[in-house]
Amino acid sequence: MEHTTEEKLRIQLAECYHLINYFGWTEMIFNHISVRLPGEERRYLVNTFGLNYDEVTPDNLLMVDAGGRVITNGPTRPNPAGFALHGAIHAARDDVHCIIHTHTNAVCAVAMKEEGFSHDNFYGAQLFERVGYHAFEGITLYDDERPRMLESLGKKHVLVLRNHGLAVGGADIPRAFFLLWVAQRAAEIQCHTGMIPGKNVILSEEIRRRCSQDAEGLIASSSAAQKMFDAAVRKVRKERGPLWPGDKV
Repeated sequence: MEHTTEEKLRIQLAECYHLINYFGWTEMIFNHISVRLPGEERRYLVNTFGLNYDEVTPDNLLMVDAGGRVITNGPTRPNPAGFALHGAIHAARDDVHCIIHTHTNAVCAVAMKEEGFSHDNFYGAQLFERVGYHAFEGITLYDDERPRMLESLGKKHVLVLRNHGLAVGGADIPRAFFLLWVAQRAAEIQCHTGMIPGKNVILSEEIRRRCSQDAEGLIASSSAAQKMFDAAVRKVRKERGPLWPGDKV
């Protein structure tokens, strides 16, 4: 039976939650991955607050508006602290349909540094001039912070929440996941580099910019992100079996 667009997005978003769990990028029951549903009305899918990422299924994802208010009937609710960030970006950026927020050790370490991401390793160079930085204002609960977060992000697709974590946005779920993977790898390598004595090899701005533009263009204009996402999902299913009861995809 052919799936509707919403059903396909529910399956793919649930798969993305399981991928984040598989790679160890979860934060217990906290953080979010959200995706915009097609149509003029602003509607989004997001996880139910209280579930582990490996408990997310296509059926228990919530449909909410930009304020995080549940549209579909049910007793469950999203985490209001998380959707303040997601809702702000979704409402303001038509080019961003999926947002992923993480608090991994490597990402949080980079978010603590005044200079933020280094652009001198292979992955960090791909993020040159693609990262915004937002000053820490506490837990993201309040609507008045939304305009400042959007100003910090600008037209970029990666937002470092200083002293906090990271949010990435993409045109679809696979592209957002790919960008998160690049940022996570950049942060990990930066942390490991800091442990080794000796001078680093510094890249020129010209090389950084070329690398960044090539990386962004490749993902935007090819199926590389989709292929990488699908391969990762196959790997998880091969190792762990069905991701949820009735998973036959």
